[in-house]
Amino acid sequence: MLNKIILIGRLVRDPEPRYTTNGVAVTKFTLAVDRPFANKQGEREADFIDIVTWRKLAEICANNLNKGRLVAVEGHLQINSFDDREGIRRKKAEVMADNVRFLDRGKARDEVATTQDNYGSNEGTGGFASEISFSDDTDDVPF
Repeated sequence: MLNKIILIGRLVRDPEPRYTTNGVAVTKFTLAVDRPFANKQGEREADFIDIVTWRKLAEICANNLNKGRLVAVEGHLQINSFDDREGIRRKKAEVMADNVRFLDRGKARDEVATTQDNYGSNEGTGGFASEISFSDDTDDVPF
């Protein structure tokens, strides 16, 4: 079985960092992800998807993300059931993030951070995991 989600979108609001009673960091945020098609009026619509991060990844997201930032999230879908105030059974879908990649430069920082499943970082990379340079020199192209 496979439960894998990859999303690219912008934060709708600043992340909400919290700690469990055991002191484990958890940060929640919502991504606006464009749909791949336009509606009848020719406008692009977006889905608003709740993301949850834990531990070191939660702390990194809480300290470096803010409203409007472009991120890529890799994780899995989790559906939780609960009873609302009126006693009606509800379901909530959230993406449990394993990896969050910052795709643009933040206002406060000029670095792009990457976190992985093992919560490592790309320190010493000058802010980017790798730089890609393009040149107009096509003499080395094999085709």
